[in-house]
Amino acid sequence: MSLLERTTAQYRSLRLTAAASGLPDLLAEAEQQELSYLDFAQRLVDHEISVRTCTRIERHLKQAQFPAEKPLESFDYRHQTTITKRQVNALLDFGFIDQRQNLVFIGPPGVGKTHLAIGIGQKAVQAGYKILFRTALALIEELELAEMKGELKKRLSQLAKCDVIIIDELGYLPMTRQARYNLFQLINSLYEYRSIILTTNKDFTAWGEFFHDDNVAVPIIDRIIHHSHIFMLGGESYRLKQKTTA
Repeated sequence: MSLLERTTAQYRSLRLTAAASGLPDLLAEAEQQELSYLDFAQRLVDHEISVRTCTRIERHLKQAQFPAEKPLESFDYRHQTTITKRQVNALLDFGFIDQRQNLVFIGPPGVGKTHLAIGIGQKAVQAGYKILFRTALALIEELELAEMKGELKKRLSQLAKCDVIIIDELGYLPMTRQARYNLFQLINSLYEYRSIILTTNKDFTAWGEFFHDDNVAVPIIDRIIHHSHIFMLGGESYRLKQKTTA
């Protein structure tokens, strides 16, 4: 076994797999550029960190279960004038996550609420946070199934391991009594402990309509808005405009 093969095997045994895989090319580059020993050592560790970071981001993006690729760079601020690029960029230091605050996007269908939620979520993943995306309907069904199995508390604990839960399209469909209770349990477990990004077509004053119970709506609203950034989005449906101009 050559020295290179033995060194590569030792790197792999230390779980430095990226350094092991890249060692031959990095050695050739170092010899060609006549790098110092320290510069070579730095490039080797930079390569390992870079590959690990990319792998982590890919894994967390998959775990987030975003329904589509919605980069913030493609958001049309010219169409949606009720929120500015500066306002969105101000959120990308992710202080709201570190301070356990929530983001709430309120507006009619098609004005970009989901695009903003996914775009911010994807940026957060790249910054090292764990995100989970769920439509409100899918989340409610998930909690109901866990409750039926007697595993609601376990599922709530699992969800709370995420730094941010994105709840999309809350308010489009009425909720059963059990669904309201389960959602309250989730919101209460995340309160001041994790962050929520919420999109809804209903202003808070109308939440009693789809909850069918102000006694449940009020404490949920209270926990969501206590530490939150609220954005009211207006305008006509962007999807409808695209379709009519096509």
